Amino acid sequence: MINLLSYIVWQPDLEAFHLGPITVRWYGLMWIIGLALAYLVVKHLYKDQKIKDELFDPLFIYCFFGILIGARLGHCLFYQPQDFLTSWQGIVEMILPIHFGHNGSWLSETFGFYITGYAGLASHGGTLGLMIALWLYVRKTKLSIWTVLDNIAIATGTTACFIRLGNLMNSEIIGKITDVPWAFIFERVDAAPRHPGQLYEAIAYAILFVIMWIIYKNSQKPQAKGPQVGTGWYFGFCLTYIFTFRFFIEYTKEIQEAFEASLPIDMGQILSIPFIILGVYCMVKAKKKAGA
Repeated sequence: MINLLSYIVWQPDLEAFHLGPITVRWYGLMWIIGLALAYLVVKHLYKDQKIKDELFDPLFIYCFFGILIGARLGHCLFYQPQDFLTSWQGIVEMILPIHFGHNGSWLSETFGFYITGYAGLASHGGTLGLMIALWLYVRKTKLSIWTVLDNIAIATGTTACFIRLGNLMNSEIIGKITDVPWAFIFERVDAAPRHPGQLYEAIAYAILFVIMWIIYKNSQKPQAKGPQVGTGWYFGFCLTYIFTFRFFIEYTKEIQEAFEASLPIDMGQILSIPFIILGVYCMVKAKKKAGA
């Protein structure tokens, strides 16, 4: 028999604080913190590797828009194409953070839409968007693509961790019903105890950052034989770690869209497989290059 009193009841306020008329939500705040930490980590790595400051300055802009655009398009195209590609309103909602309809606000009553923020972002799309943005960045700066990818990979765990904490604050991407003692009852969803899949991922990504940082620092020691930045190993390890974990953690999550119920594995697992293959390929390639 399930004892609901033994579980964590979860219903935090969606809003972190107010700045006058501006409301800052936890989800947006977690995104900002995650990106800011990655910014500081990569800035340190560039300095450590004696890469010119002027080559670092545009990197954040490329990454920010690459992740945001990729994550948004990934969610709309992979998970809800029937909602976003079947009408002009849907296409507009895919691009702009609005929803057509009425919610009682002056904006919806006057113009027929209201601001929602980007309610729906997919990590697989964000990863692909980031890779495209970094390709554009290296074309402009003439830096080695593998150096840039490896440096970004080392910092990725920080951003991924805080994005999942934002999902936790939003009570979204919930887990399946369970009787484990650390289960969460997401009151915005229902009264059932569920796996806190967002927390599992956040912890895994924090551990990823620690592992990558230790490996990198050890590789910088005199006569060290560890993987070097610029070989693609860090990029490959990052992809393999994140998306292998994503593949298996999906077994603890509820499906996000109804059509996934008819699939042998869910959409998150399907989209993880190419990234795992690419990650393993990059690690093997880097190892062969180091042994040559």
